[in-house]
Amino acid sequence: MTGDVRVTAGVAKVLAAFLHDPASDRYGLDLMNATGMPSGTLYPILARLRQAGWVRAEWEILDPEAARPPRRYYRLTAHGVAAARQGVAQLYQQLGPAVRPSTKPRPA
Repeated sequence: MTGDVRVTAGVAKVLAAFLHDPASDRYGLDLMNATGMPSGTLYPILARLRQAGWVRAEWEILDPEAARPPRRYYRLTAHGVAAARQGVAQLYQQLGPAVRPSTKPRPA
C-alpha cells in the first residue's frame, strides 16, 4: 500500500537519516543513534513509513551460531527517496531558514 505521510519534525529526522545514504540498509539501533530518538518514538514512525510504501523492511538471515538476535533492516524505496526529499524540503520551507542545516563550516 502506498500513501502519503505527514512530515513532522520527527518524521523529518528519520527521513534525513535515511537520505544521508539512501542506498544503505539501516537497523533500529543505528537509526536511534542517528536521530537521537527512543525506540518508542522511532518504531511507530518506521511503521507509518512502511505502510505508506516509503520504506521496506527485511529480517536479517543470521548464522545459527551468531551470539545475537537477527536485525530488521530498513531501506527507503524509490518512491520513498523522492517523497522523503520532497517532504523534508517542504518542512524546511514552512519552518524557514533558521532551521535549515548549515553547509558553512563552524568557526574554530
